[in-house]
Amino acid sequence: MNETKKNKERVLIIAVYKKRDDEFEFKESLNEIVSLCETADLEVVDIITQNKDRFDSTFYIGKGKLDEIIELTDKEDLTYDCVIVGDELSTAQSKHLNEALQCKIIDRTQLILDIFASRAKSREGKLQVELAQLEYLLPRLSGHGQSLSRLGGGIGTRGPGETKLETNRRHIRSRITDIKREISTIKAHRTRYRENRKKQQFLQVALVGYTNAGKSSWFNQLTKSTTFEENLLFATLDPKSKMMSINDGFDILLSDTVGFIQKLPTHLIDAFSSTLEEAKYADVLIHVVDGSHHNVDIHIKTVNELLTTLEMNHIPCMMVYNKKDLMHETDAHYDEAVSARDIDDIQVIIQKLIHLIQSDMLPYHISIIKNSGEVISHLKNATLVKDILFNEDSEIYEVHGYERKDNGVIEQLINKQYIKKFTI
Repeated sequence: MNETKKNKERVLIIAVYKKRDDEFEFKESLNEIVSLCETADLEVVDIITQNKDRFDSTFYIGKGKLDEIIELTDKEDLTYDCVIVGDELSTAQSKHLNEALQCKIIDRTQLILDIFASRAKSREGKLQVELAQLEYLLPRLSGHGQSLSRLGGGIGTRGPGETKLETNRRHIRSRITDIKREISTIKAHRTRYRENRKKQQFLQVALVGYTNAGKSSWFNQLTKSTTFEENLLFATLDPKSKMMSINDGFDILLSDTVGFIQKLPTHLIDAFSSTLEEAKYADVLIHVVDGSHHNVDIHIKTVNELLTTLEMNHIPCMMVYNKKDLMHETDAHYDEAVSARDIDDIQVIIQKLIHLIQSDMLPYHISIIKNSGEVISHLKNATLVKDILFNEDSEIYEVHGYERKDNGVIEQLINKQYIKKFTI
C-alpha cells in the first residue's frame, strides 16, 4: 500500500523592527510567528528582518529591502510558496507585496485565523472563525481580484474558502449578518444555560492564560477529562466546561478557554467574545503561566492587559506557574512552580483554589443534633465545610465552614429548624 506524504508549504517570514519598539519584545514576537508557522504545519525556509522608523506605507518593508529579497530569491534559488508577514497589513501593502513577489502574502492576523479555522470543531467555533475571517477580508476585497484568484489551497484558504473570498461585498455582508444571527441564537442558549447553573448556585472557575501555557492539561487533571492537549499554539479553541468536586463534596464548574497571544487581532477579540464568556462570568480565574518560558513576564503582562480589555480584571485570580518539570532550580518562580503531571502538585493547586474561594465567602459556625446525616451531606455539597466535630456528651455536631454571600444555605436550614443552635 503506497502512502503519499504531504509536502509542507515553504514560507518566507519578513518582519520590520520599528526602532522605537522594545527589541526583546520584537524578537519574541518573531519567535511567536515561527511557532505559529509550526502550528500551521508550514516549513520556514528563511527569516528576513529590517530596522525602520515606521512601516513602509506601500510595501510594509522598504523598497530597497524588497529588491534584496527578489535578488536573493533569484541568486540563491530560495524557493517558497508563501510570504508570512510579522504584522497586520493594510489592503495596499498586501496588494503591492503580492504584485512584487508574485506569491501569496499572509499577514499575522490571517495566519492566526487560519490556525483557528483548522482547530474549530464545534458549530459555534466554526461560525466564530468564519465571521472573523469575513470581517477581516471585507475591507480588503477592493483591488485584490488577481491576488485572490491565485489562492490555490493551503495556508490562508481554510474556513470560508476561496470561493467565498471572490464573492462580492453584498454577498459577504449578507453572510456576516446570517452568521451573527446564528451566533446570537447560540449566545442566547448559552445565557439560559448559564442562568440555570446560577440558579443551582454552582461556583464557576475559569482557566485563562497565554496560549500553550498548559490550561488544557490542568483542565484534564482537575476534572479527570481527556480533552485535546498538545504542545502547539491554540490547541484549545472551543470552550469546555465540566464539574469538579473539591473539599469532600463541594462542586464547582471548571471552564477551559482559548489561549491569549501578543497582538491578538481585534477581529478575534470581538468574534470570540462568546467563547470567552465562560471566563467573563466566572467567580474565580486560574491564570496558568508557562514558568519554563524565557518570556514569562511578557506572557503575564499580555494576559493581564487582555483581561483588562475584556473587563475581567476585577475577578479574583490565582496565578499558577506551570511546567515545573521543564524548569531549572535557578529559574524565577521555581519554588512556587507546579506540574500538571505531579499528583502532589494537583493537590497543592486544589488547596490554593479552596483558600481563594473561601476568602470571598462568609464564615459560619453551627450546631446540629445527631442523626442529621442528610443535613451534613447538604452542607458539604452547598458550602465549604472546614471541620465537623462531634461532642459525645451533648450529642451535637459542631460544624465550621464557609458559604457564598448570595447562597443563604445556613439561613434556610435555620428556618427549617434543622439547626438547633447557631453562632458566628
